[in-house]
Amino acid sequence: MMAFEIRTDMDGIDFDEVAGLLNGYGLSDLDSNTQRIVFERSYAKVFILDDGHVAGVGRALSDGICQASIYNIAVREDLWGQGIGKIIVDELLRQVEGCNVVLYTHPKHIGLYEHWGFKKLKTSYAHFQREEYFISQGFLE
Repeated sequence: MMAFEIRTDMDGIDFDEVAGLLNGYGLSDLDSNTQRIVFERSYAKVFILDDGHVAGVGRALSDGICQASIYNIAVREDLWGQGIGKIIVDELLRQVEGCNVVLYTHPKHIGLYEHWGFKKLKTSYAHFQREEYFISQGFLE
């Protein structure tokens, strides 16, 4: 595995790269300025840098006591299989330690997180502001 820089702050992060990564996987269609705000307002965040460029990202919303939700786990496709996704998830779990955690992912990646100890929920519902986008991405039937 190559040496990557793990960052939990936003100093010097290129949010054009973040937006491009998330948009490329259908996890978001927000622009870079909006992504910056989203990550600023998140309880926990992780950026993996490869030679100064964004190689992976993830974030979590939480009360910091008992509940947390992980969102926007993404790794550059040319770096898949190098353990970057696991590093991101482990770091987010560390930042929300002691909390029950729900992980929200793209439908194409359902099952990916089961070998890391995540279980499918039987009791969840969603209410999306832009339902047609989420239907087109396969999140809703």
